[in-house]
Amino acid sequence: MDALLLARWQFAATTVYHFFFVPLTLGLVWLVAFFETKYVTTGDESWKRMTKFWGKLFLINFAMGLVTGIVQEFQFGMNWSEYSRFVGDIFGAPLAIEALLAFFLESTFLGIWIFGWDKLSKKLHCAAIWVVAVGSNLSALWILIANSFMQVPKGFSIQNGKAIMNDFVAIITNQHVWWQFPHVITSALATAAFFVMGISAWHMLRKSHSDFFNRSFKVGAVIALVATSLVALIGHGQAQYMIKVQPMKMAAAEALWKSENPAGLALFSIFDEEKKQDIFTVRIPRALSFLAYNRFEGEVKGINELQAQMETKHGPGDYVPSVFLSFWTFRTMVGVGFAMIGIAALSLLLAMRNKLASNKLVLWGLFASLLLPYIANSTGWIFTELGRQPWIVWEVLKTSSAVSPNVTAGMVLFSLVTFTLLYGSLMLVDIWLLTKTAKAGPIEENLEHN
Repeated sequence: MDALLLARWQFAATTVYHFFFVPLTLGLVWLVAFFETKYVTTGDESWKRMTKFWGKLFLINFAMGLVTGIVQEFQFGMNWSEYSRFVGDIFGAPLAIEALLAFFLESTFLGIWIFGWDKLSKKLHCAAIWVVAVGSNLSALWILIANSFMQVPKGFSIQNGKAIMNDFVAIITNQHVWWQFPHVITSALATAAFFVMGISAWHMLRKSHSDFFNRSFKVGAVIALVATSLVALIGHGQAQYMIKVQPMKMAAAEALWKSENPAGLALFSIFDEEKKQDIFTVRIPRALSFLAYNRFEGEVKGINELQAQMETKHGPGDYVPSVFLSFWTFRTMVGVGFAMIGIAALSLLLAMRNKLASNKLVLWGLFASLLLPYIANSTGWIFTELGRQPWIVWEVLKTSSAVSPNVTAGMVLFSLVTFTLLYGSLMLVDIWLLTKTAKAGPIEENLEHN
């Protein structure tokens, strides 16, 4: 293995570990804010208990997300110094704003919320968690603005081999981020909703705190159905945008070797990636054209034609990402997403008819479904980043040109093993803490912030 491959593995591993925590943080904070708002507006103490119980789980996850996120920034200088030199002028602004505005905002008001239960009025204390929610999601926005430059670079010029910002407005109004950001936020809400539903289902199986978790479950089911439906709707628009700006990514996601008009959507495919041809494929006729253009006709360009165009534009080279990984991560993400819509709809129907508590099989299924959003989130990010290869900045800088020249394969291997073990340990600690807290249930004396 060379340093480039190991550096890519390391960044992929740390990103997936980090993104294990982020969606739950971004989504669960809104639910905690909703629960406390209900407490303030109704005076019902059960909403306060709900706020503290789910809030404690939010705090555990927030802390782990913070720890795992810090290490990622070090990798820019350690393994990807050439990339940092190239995009430093672009990334400096959004990442500085994220740290100085959004992160400090959420951290400051989170401290106020944790220690202010008996020191602030109900309304002020509730306002603090809403500021945390806004700050957390603003933090995600600025990070996605930076990531969107990698996907669809805007507002820059190349000077002395570096990308120099010449239009800050173009960077923050990049159309890519305004598809990506709502997709991430609705996915985070879906993650939080399934988290609430899964834990609530576990307690309902044991008939512990039945009224408490029945109410939590209903709130989670409503949000799950709305959020998953929005994820699918926004994802459809995002796919249409992707076909315009990154056609190779969609061609790889469909293992579409030759351009088609109308194009069929692959349900299953066995293909020879080296020979760039299908062996066996099951496609829905015209469905890919509909996905791309909202009509059952329209050309979708294939991998072979796009490869030829790239060679004409950028010179000889392999411009095709891993078709196998792109194809199956895309299908896993979409398949799990639609399964979540169905589960959310069924859950809400059974909960509203009060037929959920007596159905142990469904409750066990709902508890297991807690894992589904994590699968969808991880495969979605892998597809997003992998499908852009061989570019680290689309059609501007190749990944092979971005790695640090003075870092050896041995150095990267050592840090890869170290970070993987460290992050794996942190994930186990997080799961243990969440499990312990979730099992304890809403015991008031264990949740006071005195």
